[in-house]
Amino acid sequence: MSGTALTWFKSSYSGSEGGNCLEIAAHPTAIHIRDSKNPDGPHFSVAPDAWTAFLKLP
Repeated sequence: MSGTALTWFKSSYSGSEGGNCLEIAAHPTAIHIRDSKNPDGPHFSVAPDAWTAFLKLP
């Protein structure tokens, strides 16, 4: 994603005490996911349709 800044969001279900949280950054061609405790570390990306399918899991 060179040249494009991502805006990261943590779930509203995550508490303010830290812990095991993920952050996502939505982009038209990918959803980027990272560990909130390591924002400068690696992240991975999935296609938007894969993210939508994941959110629909029971």
